[in-house]
Amino acid sequence: MAKVKYDWYQTDTAVTVTVLLKNATEKNYTVQLEQNALTLQADGIEPIALNLWNPINVEQSSHKASPSKVEIKLAKMIGQRWEALERKQSTEEPRPTSTTAKKLCDWDKISKEIENEDETKDDVNALFRKIFADANEDTRKAMMKSYYESGGTVLSTNWDEVGSKTVQVSPPDGCEFKKWN
Repeated sequence: MAKVKYDWYQTDTAVTVTVLLKNATEKNYTVQLEQNALTLQADGIEPIALNLWNPINVEQSSHKASPSKVEIKLAKMIGQRWEALERKQSTEEPRPTSTTAKKLCDWDKISKEIENEDETKDDVNALFRKIFADANEDTRKAMMKSYYESGGTVLSTNWDEVGSKTVQVSPPDGCEFKKWN
């Protein structure tokens, strides 16, 4: 039996699977649609059995034949983009259910971590404000000049170092500085 080629594309409401099949007519192939599966069988080819990424609405799905292909339109139950046409089932791990998915992700914990990050950012800003407020005039000038001339990549408190020359842009390792117009 020959292996058949197929491709797919999607919109927000449907997934279309195109199966290349010579002389396709309604008589020489069969399509079986289930909520999470698609099966196509035809004379002289290896059957296609797909475990779909998300459930489909079987009643609103359809297929049609043309001389060189079969086009199967699958109506999505959930209006979201599929990452792939098929969901690979692992024999080692079961597919997560709503109860196991909740255990995998503790949203309260994540929310608290985000709040802590915000507090840490506020602490850093407060530190720089305190340094600036408590500094002498030369230190303030050095901080303003170094920050402005470097595009926010350098902050120096040494006026002797930055007062006599232009402060060069110094992005972090692995980053590239770009000027925006």
